[in-house]
Order: sequence, then structure tokens, then C-alpha cells
Amino acid sequence: MQRRRFIAGAVCPKCAAMDTIVVDLDSDKRLCVACDFSEDRPTAPVKVKEVPTRVSRGISRRTETVAEPVRLMDPRSPSKNDP
Repeated sequence: MQRRRFIAGAVCPKCAAMDTIVVDLDSDKRLCVACDFSEDRPTAPVKVKEVPTRVSRGISRRTETVAEPVRLMDPRSPSKNDP
């Protein structure tokens, strides 16, 4: 008896059908129930290089911004330089 488990939200790379991928727990294969796609599960995790972003860069590159006071002005009020 094969033990299978559906993978919610998975899309088949061959037929692009959603929610048709099952994992055979005995053989560690991915199978699509809509087409004949089948693939062995990778044994070693694939190491993906993290894309550097503003958020993920190291703390050593962090720079502190000097705080400056902000003066709010009402554009409707007359300025001191207006006659």
C-alpha cells in the first residue's frame, strides 16, 4: 500500500495544475495525479544564495542618521517677508 500526501498549493511543473501534486512517503517521489509527471525528491538541500537587500545586509554596514528638528509651517499664514 502506498502512503501518499497531497501538497496544498503546489503547482505541477509540467501541466501547471494546482493541488495535484502528491508525495509518496514510501519512495520520496513527487507525482502529479493530473499528468504523468514524476520526480525523485532531492536528498541534500539546495543551498540558495540570499539576495542582498536593504533589510538583510549586515549590521556592520548600518549608518546612523543624525536627528534634525523639523519646523512645520502653515502655507496659509503670511510670511514675515511678505508686504
